Amino acid sequence: MALSTSDRAVVVEKIDRDPTTAEAALFENLWSEHCSYRSSRPLLGRFESDGEHVVVPPGDDAGVVALPEDENTYLAMGIESHNHPSYVDPYDGAATGVGGIVRDILSMGGFPIALTDSLYFGDFDREHSRYLLEGVVEGISDYGNSIGVPTVAGSVAFHEDYEENPLVNVACVGMLSADRLITAEAQEAGNNLVLVGASTGRDGLGGASFASEDIAEDAETEDRSAVQVGNPYREKLLIETNEALIEEDLVESARDLGAAGLGGASSELVAKGGFGAAINLDDVPQREPNMNATEILLSESQERIVYEVTDENVERVQELAARYDLEAAVIGEVTEDPNYTCTLDGEVAVDVPAEFVGEGAPLADLDTVEPEQPDEDRPDVDLEDAVETVLASPNTASKRWVYRQYDHEVQVRTAMRPGDDAALLAIREAETDTGLAISAGADPNWTDTAPYEGAFAAGLENATNIAAKGATPLAAVDCLNAGNPEKPEVYGEFSGIVDGLADACKDLSVPVVGGNVSLYNDSSTGPIPPTPTLTMVGTKPGFSAPSMSLSGDGTLVLVGDLAIGDDAEPRLGGSELLVETGGSDRFPELPDDPSGFIDTLADVADHEDTLAVHDASHGGLAVTLAEMVHDDAGADVTVDAADPVGALCHEQPGRAVIETTDPAAIADAFDGVAPVVEIGAADDSGTLDLTVGEQSLSFDAEAIADLRSVLEDELD
Repeated sequence: MALSTSDRAVVVEKIDRDPTTAEAALFENLWSEHCSYRSSRPLLGRFESDGEHVVVPPGDDAGVVALPEDENTYLAMGIESHNHPSYVDPYDGAATGVGGIVRDILSMGGFPIALTDSLYFGDFDREHSRYLLEGVVEGISDYGNSIGVPTVAGSVAFHEDYEENPLVNVACVGMLSADRLITAEAQEAGNNLVLVGASTGRDGLGGASFASEDIAEDAETEDRSAVQVGNPYREKLLIETNEALIEEDLVESARDLGAAGLGGASSELVAKGGFGAAINLDDVPQREPNMNATEILLSESQERIVYEVTDENVERVQELAARYDLEAAVIGEVTEDPNYTCTLDGEVAVDVPAEFVGEGAPLADLDTVEPEQPDEDRPDVDLEDAVETVLASPNTASKRWVYRQYDHEVQVRTAMRPGDDAALLAIREAETDTGLAISAGADPNWTDTAPYEGAFAAGLENATNIAAKGATPLAAVDCLNAGNPEKPEVYGEFSGIVDGLADACKDLSVPVVGGNVSLYNDSSTGPIPPTPTLTMVGTKPGFSAPSMSLSGDGTLVLVGDLAIGDDAEPRLGGSELLVETGGSDRFPELPDDPSGFIDTLADVADHEDTLAVHDASHGGLAVTLAEMVHDDAGADVTVDAADPVGALCHEQPGRAVIETTDPAAIADAFDGVAPVVEIGAADDSGTLDLTVGEQSLSFDAEAIADLRSVLEDELD
């Protein structure tokens, strides 16, 4: 990928000459879609990013929010996509995605405490999809486990349109006290720019531009040089070094070296403060001989951060870096002159306005075709076959094979492990013990069917996961993935997921404090489904929460369902059943009061008579109930329905099953907020007995586990 003719003309007009080779490469990468958001920026203003607890809104390496329970304790949140690299090299592509998002947290002064991974692959029955899955999971596991940051939440989805373009969306949450906060905004001319971490090689060259074009058929061989190679042990040393620098207050500002490498990080750092920079590329530590200016500037070698440091602190920064066997080189300084200049061997390689490099990319003006929902064309499916089909689908089957490979208990914070609706971490550093609930993911079947409604449902589902643990949603970061935006139908779908997710978060009063956009996820097989991954956090007093597993002692209540009853006509659009059996339908109706539902569910989940809570979503009520059953507890459930298959398999957003010893209290709490219906009772049978209309089914815990063991059976 080279600087386009139109972009080159804009550059020439601004600087009144032809750009040098290094300048052209710098503009090519920083004006790429991956860095400049030139296609998506006109839409991103639809997200609300302010709020009572927001400290740093979008625009920095990570967003920052204050804990409601302790305004002096902050959370830093960031999310990143490493999609194209993970297709070319699944192990290194995924591993370096973890490393990059962790460094975004470090550069805000935070200490990383949790990771989430949302992964999307082609059909599970294809060997190549399984190859990518295994490589990606191994990369995330090896890197996250080695640096001591637990992977506590996430999602895994399969869809045929990800076959040649998998998605790897990784988020990180960090913690810091208010006095540790730094940003990526240079503070004062004359301060030094100090590059700390690994030396610079030729790996990852052109990574930003590579991520901004459709995947070519020969990408696995031809684009391997654009994939970075990570070293988690060096990242661990960088984490420790960063902690020492922050603790001693040696840093004025910082930026992670990610997309576009040193050129991207240093130019953005000074431009954000209204300054320029003078950089001597000869002073950049290099691990390969004869590197030219373009290679030094745009290498995406991992485990590097650039810090702004005052003269009196440089020596101490270098001492601390040396303690951890890391390079710490003064490579330049912040200048009052707003130009970004770089020299190599005494010759000027770059001399352009810093702000123009980062903000000068012309915005795209793209045509849009509004998406339409499909007509109803439902297959005739037997109830037992329908239930067994959704239980055994790779999308709704157990993901234990994935999360068992992650160390989710390192740092000793994890109060609720992966496999439940949301993870729950113990934040003991706050003024009062605080539980931090974390949920992540999206459902491509929903947004493939109805981009707006599906994205709204994804936002609501993540909030429901958090509320099911008794926590109140606090903030979110998003990763918006789509195909080639130059295709009007793709841009229409992308616009739909932006609007849907923005409206959901607005209705729920959840500020979106950071994010990432990944477009051009297109290949010879066509575009991916529009995929709005969300990582959301919420808080609650204390660390205890109801599990999704039945206790065996309470009444089962279904709340929020708009399509249960003799007269109901549930919609199956976006459901796993239709994916597996074929057919189409409209997406289920969205609830009238999502905010009221979430607030009430969070309150009810903490009632002393609440024994278990589980979000009802992917796979419908059939999967929800099956996931709650185990060897020591079962349930006898009756659902009134003229459409038994629809009743058990529709995926209405904003629902939960609650096991309680006081069903009347649940009904009172949700009165005027959401529908409530008693559907049965839990027991100690270890069996799920279902009566739907005039039909009955029974599955014991062993049979359910066998049906849901698809991933383990194939991959172990």
